[in-house]
Amino acid sequence: MADTVAGLPVQHAEKSFYQQSTNKYSGILSWLLTTDHKRIGIMYLAAIGFFFFVGAVIGLLMRLELIAPGRQIMDAQTYNSFFTLHGVIMIFLFIIPGLPAIFGNFFLPIQIGARDVAFPRLNLLSWYIYMIGAALVLVSLFLPGGPIDTGWTFYIPYSVRSTTNVSMAIFAAFVLGFSSILTGINFVTTTHRLRAPGMSFFKMPLFVWATYATAWIQIIATPVIGITILLVIIERLFGVGIFDPALGGDPILFQHMFWIYSHPAVYIMILPAMGVVSEIIPTFARRTIFGYKAIAMSSLAIAFVGYLVWAHHMFTSGMSDTARWIFSLLTFIVALPSGVKIFNWVATMYKGSIDPQPPFLWVMNFIFLFSIGGLTGLVLGSLATNIHLHDTYFVVAHFHYVMFGGTGTIFFAAMHYWFPKMFGKMYNIKLARIAVLLFFVGFNLLYFPKFIMGYMGMPRRYYDYLPQFEALQEISTVGSWIVVGTLFFILGYLIHALLKGKKATSNPWGGVTLEWHIASPPSMENFAEIPTVTREPYDFSQLKEMKNE
Repeated sequence: MADTVAGLPVQHAEKSFYQQSTNKYSGILSWLLTTDHKRIGIMYLAAIGFFFFVGAVIGLLMRLELIAPGRQIMDAQTYNSFFTLHGVIMIFLFIIPGLPAIFGNFFLPIQIGARDVAFPRLNLLSWYIYMIGAALVLVSLFLPGGPIDTGWTFYIPYSVRSTTNVSMAIFAAFVLGFSSILTGINFVTTTHRLRAPGMSFFKMPLFVWATYATAWIQIIATPVIGITILLVIIERLFGVGIFDPALGGDPILFQHMFWIYSHPAVYIMILPAMGVVSEIIPTFARRTIFGYKAIAMSSLAIAFVGYLVWAHHMFTSGMSDTARWIFSLLTFIVALPSGVKIFNWVATMYKGSIDPQPPFLWVMNFIFLFSIGGLTGLVLGSLATNIHLHDTYFVVAHFHYVMFGGTGTIFFAAMHYWFPKMFGKMYNIKLARIAVLLFFVGFNLLYFPKFIMGYMGMPRRYYDYLPQFEALQEISTVGSWIVVGTLFFILGYLIHALLKGKKATSNPWGGVTLEWHIASPPSMENFAEIPTVTREPYDFSQLKEMKNE
């Protein structure tokens, strides 16, 4: 008990959670049957990380096909299946569950001073449901009809007429939705019921606020996509005319139902990332977060307003003019709370004592890329420009700047920030800084040319293209090589750190939230005694008293 963090004692554990088990089993069974939220977070990390690399490799193969006009390495049908699988894997198996399932599971209970989540067995069940959904995606590749080719949005009428194996693939998305709902229920209950004594809502870390807001979206919005998917399966199996216009159905109804879930799902993806940013910036700027309550409330505002903007994906589908300008206005309004966050992050850094460690550099990467994604979203939210840019490469570029440049970048930031706490090992700082630079260069080479191509009229999802786009497609493909190479580079030095890295101290970054008050890696029940919280979050006034191990 000799060490202190911000004036509070650091608790050292004789055995970490890796060396102890919450059940009577040992070996692999002690993991597969665990109810420890940290082990479940690690299992999510292994599964989600695997699928992320599968999705990245599929994306690389698509870019290789597009390096020049004409056929290169695959035919058109294979390309259609590849971009569908790339979307399904990256959206449903990586981006939506990634930050909440891994880092929310691992750190939300610790940050609020709890020993576990409210429903540990339900937590394990949600991981198994995720794995079942992922297995169904893989099984669908080999069943009669072949891999799904509809795109990840499953638009009607093609998805009810395609002879590919649509039903199994979208049923996998249905199953994955249950995992998302159960995780959301667990986080909401944990946040309400298991906070440490003295930790009011406005003393919670901002990552907890972001995960809490996300959990409500998971609970409320996910059933809508579940119902929609079931209706598509029923229509395919029984020929009921719900969406198919040939049977008297309404394909626009499908779009409404799909986007009523899928646009809030964008905030399921980005809100936890914003929470991570709000953890990292104060730590490396050595300053209390500017506008804590404004950032916390903006998370709830994004979650709420995000339900009301879904139809901005449908401006060309034949809606009334009144509906279009209302949804356009709401699209601009939802940008305001995101702007509040970015302003407060920059204000936090102002006159701060900034330590440019890799997690902070990843956050700087995020702010630049996400700002481009957000501003181009307003271009698409404007009615006049949307008509010109709808279904072009401009949409592809915007989407990836928000999703990959936003959530994906912060996934790496979170990994670099909490890696020492999760595994008790330190990675190579120089290699990590090189990775940030390589990713920034490769990402912009890969996606920025797509803004230009989209404005020039290049449609998205096309297997082939006119010669006028060849130079930009080549630049984009070279960018994809740099990005994928960087991903494997990151994987390499993190695995090396895991196996041979130096032992990490309890608080290598000088953080002040509760996870930095316990051993690295944490003990099985996190805290020897549940802490009593008496200070405001991100209070660096006692930082001078910190002593390293």
